[in-house]
Amino acid sequence: MSKLWGGRFTKSTNELVEKETASIGFDYQLAEEDIQGSLAHVKMLAKTGIIEQAEADLIEQGLNKVFQKFKDNELEFTDANEDIHMNIEHALIEEIGPVGGKLHTGRSRNDQVATDMHLYLKKHTEQLICLMNDVQRAIIELSENHVETILPGYTHLQRAQPVSFAHHMLAYFWMFQRDKDRLKDSLKRISWSPLGAGALAGTTFPIDREFTAAELGLDFVYPNSMDAVSDRDFILEFMSSASIAMTHISRLSEEMVIWMSQEFQFIELDDSFCTGSSIMPQKKNPDVPELLRARTGRVNGNLIGLLTVLKGLPLAYNKDMQEDKEGMFDTVHTLTTSLQFLAPMISSMTVNADRMKNAVDTDFSNATDIADYLVDKGIPFREAHEVIGKIVLHCIQNNQFLLQLELADYKMFHEAFESDIFETLKPESVVSARKSTGGTAPKAVSKQLELAKSFLN
Repeated sequence: MSKLWGGRFTKSTNELVEKETASIGFDYQLAEEDIQGSLAHVKMLAKTGIIEQAEADLIEQGLNKVFQKFKDNELEFTDANEDIHMNIEHALIEEIGPVGGKLHTGRSRNDQVATDMHLYLKKHTEQLICLMNDVQRAIIELSENHVETILPGYTHLQRAQPVSFAHHMLAYFWMFQRDKDRLKDSLKRISWSPLGAGALAGTTFPIDREFTAAELGLDFVYPNSMDAVSDRDFILEFMSSASIAMTHISRLSEEMVIWMSQEFQFIELDDSFCTGSSIMPQKKNPDVPELLRARTGRVNGNLIGLLTVLKGLPLAYNKDMQEDKEGMFDTVHTLTTSLQFLAPMISSMTVNADRMKNAVDTDFSNATDIADYLVDKGIPFREAHEVIGKIVLHCIQNNQFLLQLELADYKMFHEAFESDIFETLKPESVVSARKSTGGTAPKAVSKQLELAKSFLN
């Protein structure tokens, strides 16, 4: 089989070189976008009079037949044709004859592959935004049922202050909101069209790049042909946003793993998202959140890999850029499946509210409120802080908790204490007292929920 570029060469490509330099093993995933770009290009070639309308019609029919073969898994890809562009073009020429060779007029594989990746990322970025909506919706639905469910809030993984479980979960809603915003903003750069930039310097043919951009639903034409074929910023930006999103998924997954442990028992994941042990029949392992946590490393690695590929590359296109695709495909797939796991996992998990409440009743996470109580009575905060420290130490030494002390015990540490200290120290009171915007009080959380719904809508 002769190469479409083989006129210059007197020897066949080394077999190993042919195998290792071919990209069809992974860029076949761009088949739909490649044909989409070609359909816009051939329409433009006819519009500008570069080829005859009858030729364009024949090429368009041929491209549609090739695409149907691809959808039916009847299209044969070969390493000899190297990449998706040449495999599609070869199939087209086989379908309609030599006129298929006119399709490549006024473009290069360099602008063609860049166009394909812009179209691919545009489609998948929009899909990822929808999947993030699903996760946010699951968080809202769970939170609506647990505004008044109390669990310990942590800093340094040490009990800190009691919080609403809804408040805790809604923190992730806002993380995913920022992830969505980053992806939405990246569409401004993804929606640039390189088509028609040629190998690096443009073309002598009277093409209409604005026309093809509009046909493809892209908003802007690269003003510089060298930048058009060598720019991979839009992929880097996507991968960066994906890494941040996977980090958020990993953090939530880690909490699920911890909360499901025997030591916590705050939640129970649905059986459909867990697996067992081959040797220990009692085990129920949170494999899905563990896998999501680990997959963050893949996505981070893909970002670092592409950054390293691009570092120091001279303009314009270089074969190094063939290494831009596998990481991009893997990142899209990994983030997509992770979000598909996450939404139903959140929706189906059981919240052990009694276990959470019992944890709050048997800790010192209400200690800060004693300090606030004394400050309200005119005691300087630093003095109040020291008093509470001594009270907590007393409780630890006597195997007691704050609500188990008598009023006389409190007065032993400061005369300002009155009987209302016990109402102040109830977990419900501690949570309800934090009514400031963004606070964990049920009223504040309810407002936050309404705001979250407005963002989702």
